[in-house]
Amino acid sequence: MNVFLYVIIFIMGTLFGSFYTLAVYRIPKKIDIIHTHSFCPNCGHKLGFWELIPVLSYIFLGAKCKKCNIKIRPRYFILEILSGFTFVLIAYCLKIDAYNLNFEKVLRFGFIALYLACIFIIAGIDKDERKIEKSVLYYGIMVSCIYIIYLCIMGHNTSIYRYVMYLVSFIMLLILDTEYQIRTAKQSYFIETLMLIFVMIVNSTEFVTLTSILVVFISILLTKMIYYLKNSLNKHKKEHKDLKQIHKFAYLLTIANVILLIGQMRLYY
Repeated sequence: MNVFLYVIIFIMGTLFGSFYTLAVYRIPKKIDIIHTHSFCPNCGHKLGFWELIPVLSYIFLGAKCKKCNIKIRPRYFILEILSGFTFVLIAYCLKIDAYNLNFEKVLRFGFIALYLACIFIIAGIDKDERKIEKSVLYYGIMVSCIYIIYLCIMGHNTSIYRYVMYLVSFIMLLILDTEYQIRTAKQSYFIETLMLIFVMIVNSTEFVTLTSILVVFISILLTKMIYYLKNSLNKHKKEHKDLKQIHKFAYLLTIANVILLIGQMRLYY
């Protein structure tokens, strides 16, 4: 019975992963992610039901569009698989059991799934565009507020004043970001990263978030040191690909946050 439950959770994770890839592609291009039917970005071919099954469609189609035969990027397949395994791992860490379903653990799993939708989409867009999509960030803030209300209602030994402080911080950053956009007609990557950090704090605790930031800073420092050492030895002045990636702080922060969050749940539950 447990195996059947975890197969369902894996399938659910792949469906979320499929949605992540769709959202990462469409949101920066201002394409509707709900009502617009899925299509091939090369030829515009509308995908049928059998072309929309996560993981399996990629395999059966031979990683090609059915109509124009253009190669489908393997990142879609990989992200769907990873998303499925991430959902299974989270359920396992929460000790979700088919024979003894705990409502509180299931609800916690649901909030984590909503949170992952936010940070995975933010990470995907940041990796491609080096920007934090504000609409996704607002969604994350909304999920955080609902989660705070849930914690307060359930009486989880939480200080309401701490969460009020986070809410005030959100509002102040939104005002600051709006003022910056009015003055410069640009988005502030720094301010939006701070808002993302507050979303992470609410959903993954202060310890996990601060540790994630520390891990990212250390990895950036080590990567830069290795790059400059190689550059000084090889007299090669072209910017290395790895050095370009470390400028995408939100992308790296998300990876660290998910790994550490799962680790914390494994120890806590």
